[in-house]
Amino acid sequence: QVQLVESGGGLVQAGGSLRLSCAFSGGTFIRYGVGWFRQVPGKDREFVASISRTGDYTSFADSVKGRFTISRDNAKNTVYLQMGSLKPDDTAVYYCARGRFGGAPTREVDVGSWGQGTQVTVSS
Repeated sequence: QVQLVESGGGLVQAGGSLRLSCAFSGGTFIRYGVGWFRQVPGKDREFVASISRTGDYTSFADSVKGRFTISRDNAKNTVYLQMGSLKPDDTAVYYCARGRFGGAPTREVDVGSWGQGTQVTVSS
């Protein structure tokens, strides 16, 4: 059974940077696209970024374009979300998500499994 474990969340000042990691286990990592979503209390979970199986294709929400990058290390079964120029509006729980059918997930319906989430808090 595929498991995803996020790490790297924490408290950072506005304008700062943070790198999230998503460790994948229980399956063949390169068979899956992986994405990041985020959620704040009282709001729907929203797409942040995703990356294809080989890493050749990436996609980003408009709200994070130019500030966030996504990458993967297939030798380490890990996906990274590098977040820069952070804003208080980026405060949320960030979830790693495996694509259901091998594609890079950009919607919740595309997701086959979720991590437990990691809190990111950006102070002003």
